[in-house]
Amino acid sequence: MRWRLPVWLSLPRLDPVLLVTLLLVMALGLAALYSAGGQDAGLVQRQGVRLAVGLVALAVLSQVPAHVLRIWTPWLYLFGLALVAATWFVGVGRGASRWLDLGMVTFQPSEIMKLAVPMTVAWYLHPRILPPDWKDSAIAVAILAIPAALIARQPDLGTALLVAVSGCFTLFLAGIRWRMIVAAGIAMAGAAPVLWMFLADYQRARVMTFIDPEADPLGAGWNIIQSKIAVGSGGLTGKGWLHGTQSNLEFIPERHTDFILAVLAEEFGLLGVGLLLGLYLLLIGRGLYIASVARDTFSRLLAGSLAMTLFVYVLVNGGMVSGLLPVVGVPLPLVSYGGTSAVTLLAGFGILMSIYSHRKFIRR
Repeated sequence: MRWRLPVWLSLPRLDPVLLVTLLLVMALGLAALYSAGGQDAGLVQRQGVRLAVGLVALAVLSQVPAHVLRIWTPWLYLFGLALVAATWFVGVGRGASRWLDLGMVTFQPSEIMKLAVPMTVAWYLHPRILPPDWKDSAIAVAILAIPAALIARQPDLGTALLVAVSGCFTLFLAGIRWRMIVAAGIAMAGAAPVLWMFLADYQRARVMTFIDPEADPLGAGWNIIQSKIAVGSGGLTGKGWLHGTQSNLEFIPERHTDFILAVLAEEFGLLGVGLLLGLYLLLIGRGLYIASVARDTFSRLLAGSLAMTLFVYVLVNGGMVSGLLPVVGVPLPLVSYGGTSAVTLLAGFGILMSIYSHRKFIRR
């Protein structure tokens, strides 16, 4: 008898809606990156290689059924925690030990937790009665709080908050009671003065700059002021690709990473930004639809949290660039230059594709 591959490994299960939309976002991102990077083809090539690696991860994970992902989840969580803890001892970086250098590649372990945390919260809640009671909610909060605390210690408060939010979305979609949400909100508001005392000086400066960027226009307020000038000068149709003065004259700092949306707004205008936001909304909407048709608790909670986490990434980066939120160093998904973030995001979309394609073959 001839051995055959399992059905879930032998058939392609790529969702065409997600795949085409992702390719359009990446194409627009590479165009913006070429301009933001000073027309450096090497920069675009390196980013293209990273996106290709992410697409491979997407293709592989799209073939893996949800019940298999659920089995792997606690091990992925523990592996991610170990890597994040390792940055305390052997981490590298400028001012913060956020990366691990493996010689041929340098990556940021905290990005793994953006997937591992919602997966683990969904894994924990899967066999339990929903909505969760106080005990299950407390355990779920502990699952997300431990890696968030480890990441914040690096320090990387922005990523720590995003990791925590991804887990909170999973808990919210599980139907957590409103009185628990209100109680958590009151506790956070009461703890805000205490947390302020533990913030680093540069983190406090970011909050104060958000409140009044003009107080130090040539120092702490420079980034957001120049970003707002670029966004406003783009108008409706923009100045044209490669013709942005704020980016070409290097007024915008970190223009190929955190502030690449300002470059895109200046060169492509409101219409270009609207196109990109429309593509993001399509990705988010598709993710929520996949969550709505998922057949088990793990798949439903995970798909919904991945979609809503993407929404938060776009919201925070857009708010940061336009001056509506403090600068927290959150890249624009699949547009900003960066390897680990892009691979993690595309891996997450591979999980979404898997949930959708295997929705009729769920093992409980």
